[in-house]
Amino acid sequence: MHQKGGPVSEQYLSRLSLSHFRSHKRAAIDCDARPVAIVGPNGAGKTNILEAVSLFSPGRGMRRASAEDMTRRPEAIGWKLSGMMHTASQTYEIDIRSEKGAARQIQIDGKAAPQTALARCARVLWLIPSMDRLWIEGAEGRRRFLDRMTLSFFPEHADASLAYEKAMRERNRLLKDQISDAHWYSALEKQMSQSGAQIHAARNQALSRLAQAQAQAQTAFPIADLELTQSEGAMPQSAEDLREALAESRFRDIAAGRTLVGPHRSDLYGVYAAKGVPARDCSTGEQKALLVSLILANARALSEDIGTPPLLLLDEVAAHLDQNRRAALYDEICALGAQAWMSGTEVELFAALGTRAQYLHVTETEGISDVKAPT
Repeated sequence: MHQKGGPVSEQYLSRLSLSHFRSHKRAAIDCDARPVAIVGPNGAGKTNILEAVSLFSPGRGMRRASAEDMTRRPEAIGWKLSGMMHTASQTYEIDIRSEKGAARQIQIDGKAAPQTALARCARVLWLIPSMDRLWIEGAEGRRRFLDRMTLSFFPEHADASLAYEKAMRERNRLLKDQISDAHWYSALEKQMSQSGAQIHAARNQALSRLAQAQAQAQTAFPIADLELTQSEGAMPQSAEDLREALAESRFRDIAAGRTLVGPHRSDLYGVYAAKGVPARDCSTGEQKALLVSLILANARALSEDIGTPPLLLLDEVAAHLDQNRRAALYDEICALGAQAWMSGTEVELFAALGTRAQYLHVTETEGISDVKAPT
């Protein structure tokens, strides 16, 4: 039964199968649209389940691992994930597999599909312990965090990012080879400028939606003021401006051996709004609360825009929140009607959820994980 008094998610996984994936030799999970609380000791394989769900969206998943690293050892024969993804308008059967030594292959409703097509089947956001240092480490992690949120609003962001990165890799190859002939650069810079302008515009639109969602919410979590910044100067706003900037920067880029202008040089600057303190200078607990706040704001904005919240993957999130904040988080998730997959070592961490969630117990014996619903 779904919870009473809250909306029922129109985007959720009803079935998830894992074969030779990480520590799971075989696992089959059937669930409804309620939040999923995964309980078990450290090392049992809880996070591996969340990682499997994260692969139902474009990219390398929440651990950014290679396909080879995800295969179960010692067999190393490859792995397969299958899922039944429900949305407001359609149900998708998705298969993701990697044969031994091969890249991931994706089928949607029995037909081969590119990885970017997953963005149109599901919107997935996550918060994992390695992101706790997001505000104090390098800009790359913050860009990935922003791009994950941007992708949830604009599925075409995946295609623009892929096109930009491909063209930039080819341009960087020319730079490293000390090629100075403008003819070799023009086509690549045209592609980079078009997709780069799309990336920058989508990121700014996503930040605008997040700001609106935070301003309109009644939440126990702090508001984060966000700004897109550039490592050097200002990011060119139009495709033509970016194209000119790339052309002007060629000799400087040749000296550096890489491209020094473009959206890949952007950074996300955050401020704890109520205190006026930069996120990087906040306490560990405050930084975590800001991240939770942004994930919830993203989910609220998506629910308003497309009529359904995204899937949320929250790894060990409850352990770093006090009892009141945990209860507030669960209340917001249930009010949204989001299917949130959450992990924790003790079932007591999810006590405030009660029957509003469904529970899975994960154990591990001799390197093999076992998943069971409580009896």
